[in-house]
Amino acid sequence: MSVPATAAALTELPAYLYDLAALRAHARRVRAALPDRVELYYAAKANPEAPVLAALHGLVDGYEVSSGGELAHVHATVPDAPLAFGGPGKSPEEIAAALRLPAVRRWHVESERELHALAAAADRPVDVLLRVNLPVGGGALDGVALAMGGRPTPFGMDPGQVARCLALLATPAFARLRLRGIHAHLASGLPAAEQLRVAERIVGWSAGLAARHGLALDEVNVGGGMAVDYEDPDARFDWPRFGRGLAELLARHPSLTLRIEPGRALTAHCGWYATEVLDVKHSHGEDFAVVRGGTHHLRTPATRGHSQPFTVLPVDHWPHPWPRPGVTDSPVTVCGQLCTPKDVLASRAPVPALRAGDRLLFAMAGAYAWNISHHEFLMHPRPAFHYLADRTPDPPAEAP
Repeated sequence: MSVPATAAALTELPAYLYDLAALRAHARRVRAALPDRVELYYAAKANPEAPVLAALHGLVDGYEVSSGGELAHVHATVPDAPLAFGGPGKSPEEIAAALRLPAVRRWHVESERELHALAAAADRPVDVLLRVNLPVGGGALDGVALAMGGRPTPFGMDPGQVARCLALLATPAFARLRLRGIHAHLASGLPAAEQLRVAERIVGWSAGLAARHGLALDEVNVGGGMAVDYEDPDARFDWPRFGRGLAELLARHPSLTLRIEPGRALTAHCGWYATEVLDVKHSHGEDFAVVRGGTHHLRTPATRGHSQPFTVLPVDHWPHPWPRPGVTDSPVTVCGQLCTPKDVLASRAPVPALRAGDRLLFAMAGAYAWNISHHEFLMHPRPAFHYLADRTPDPPAEAP
């Protein structure tokens, strides 16, 4: 697990550090692993910081947004980028706002109600994908961190409801809506082999639907959810294997375009959360470190129930006249400043030594971190943000 060289020099803590050069390098590797007929969209919900969005511009084919707020923010940051508008419960105001933006190239329609609302509001042609909650079977979604499909959920529509939507789309009242394909984002936290199995089931079901109804199968969006392993910071999703599998799938469907929407798997490893140990204490046989900040800055370990991996950056200077609390060769639970026992960043993590005044650098904090956290609880100060960027432009693309 690499540590940013600038981390030790930070004086304003807590702070987020984002390595934009590493992010761009990773995005280039992901893009190189994918076949030509796979479009790569970034799920902005994972990390919508403007410098992150800008760093990915030109390396992804577009951005997936899931609210009117994300729509406005992403479009203002990368105004020429194509957008896909998803998410359940689109309000009339959000639908109207998205219809005003030609940058919204695709709509992920979640229900028959939403299809009616979009048709009633549309004053121009709108390209839609029907989001379907498909059962995948075979235990493919067993044990996943988050399931958005394959079981009862509020996301998308059941397969049996799709025929009603197809019938509506064939009527004059829905003439402005153009069906382009199927969307099925079913789970988050799948490794490459399971992602491929799910993608194959989604494409197979979509091809069967097209054959039964005499439709052209133009596009299938298989979503995101590529696994990120917080227990092993050096592990990575196997993008080359995934790309090879998608190439084999596309070979069986020569007219199909696939789209994927990773978020966490693009940005998680490019961000860190740095903070300072305020106190170390022993309670009922266990050791605890209390740090500046906490889960109101970095909520993911509390919501997913994992320990955020971290590195100890020792600080030798201790400016106070009282004894410096610390532990040696002991597992430590790292907590924040909130008045709740759920404010835990890492549980019983082994450390060779840890003292008040030392710094901790939490890795894999580049996704679902600050933006998903409950910032205002207890009204502690907000963290600082630092963006590390290379100063050399990307090389020009080679001529075909």
